[in-house]
Amino acid sequence: MQILVVSATEMEIAPFIAAQTGIEHLITGVGGPACMYHLQNHLKQGAYQLVIQAGIAGSFSNELRLGECVLVEKDVFADLGVFEHGGLKTVFDMGFANKNEWPYQDGWLLNDHPLLDDYKLKKVAAASVNGLSDDSRLTALYKNKFNAAIESMEGAAFHYTCLQQKIPFLQLRSISNRVGDRDKNNWTMKEAIQHLNDELKVLIQHSRQ
Repeated sequence: MQILVVSATEMEIAPFIAAQTGIEHLITGVGGPACMYHLQNHLKQGAYQLVIQAGIAGSFSNELRLGECVLVEKDVFADLGVFEHGGLKTVFDMGFANKNEWPYQDGWLLNDHPLLDDYKLKKVAAASVNGLSDDSRLTALYKNKFNAAIESMEGAAFHYTCLQQKIPFLQLRSISNRVGDRDKNNWTMKEAIQHLNDELKVLIQHSRQ
């Protein structure tokens, strides 16, 4: 099986790279636009049977432990819309786009890979944003609007690109912090990255069975 591992930064998958597994990897850069551009260009160079995005993420609640790994079953461009009167309206809410036009399903970018059903990790909904914030009001808007468990900057772009290219994919995330907490002293970055890379290795092995 030809597998491609994708990450926004080299730091997030440094142990995986150092292990020299022979599996190809791609560092896209931070943010949705960089992810979409570099991933789409790279997919032209090879025939991959599976693409795995591995990275850290913030959690909207205490239900997920710091350092815990999850698989994302659906993602959304959370800030693609209008903020007004204390609320958030998506492009679908405003009628600017059809929430069921491919690759969307009810406004979400869904993954139906079989591993989501039989792999051991929790399956969660994610919200992707262009900018991280410590504004509790903004955090509450995202949480209440989408009922997402985690937040990242590249997940929705990754789902969108793979769905459009019709390539099987998985988004693997490890929780490094609580959404809205910008105090790095409270983050478990080192542990989250180690758990992410340990789980990435197991996930790859499982996908090849």
